[in-house]
Amino acid sequence: MPLITLPSRQECLALMEAHGMLSHIREHSFLVMEVAAFLGQALNDSGFDLNVPLIEAGALLHDLGKTPCLGTARNHALWGAEILRGLGYHEVAQVVAEHVNLENQNGDPRPLREAEVVNYADKRVLHTRVVTLKDRFDYLKARYGRTPEARARIAAMEVRTRTLEEKLFAPLRLTPPDLLRAHGGD
Repeated sequence: MPLITLPSRQECLALMEAHGMLSHIREHSFLVMEVAAFLGQALNDSGFDLNVPLIEAGALLHDLGKTPCLGTARNHALWGAEILRGLGYHEVAQVVAEHVNLENQNGDPRPLREAEVVNYADKRVLHTRVVTLKDRFDYLKARYGRTPEARARIAAMEVRTRTLEEKLFAPLRLTPPDLLRAHGGD
């Protein structure tokens, strides 16, 4: 694994504080980190070579831009990634940039990337609860599906996330419902 610069847990907490992350977003981020690290470790135990500390930092900071971008037209994922790039955390920035929508990483030869794990974990955490993809996307449709365009974007994201779920769980003995049991979901 190439050497990368990662913020420590304390540095992540300081960044959350410095950018005014609201307490409920902080709680959400910690649970996304738990789920993502659990999956990352399970995948590594199945033969992958994922950087779990990168997964943890990316998950903790995935919503770094959420509070500053509330009520604006700014993309919170890209805003947070820009802040992290400016601090020299390029790999964490890429994970943060992709936590809403994954980019096509044709140049990455690995079968699985840390950004995919964090993206999926974020989709499984609704506020501060681990939920099924159905519950998460039902929420997104009700909350953000006000226009036909928005509903189409959410539907496309759901299809991509279900495909990602299949990819993540194919090599594992775990199943998606195991995340609910392991992390106090319904």
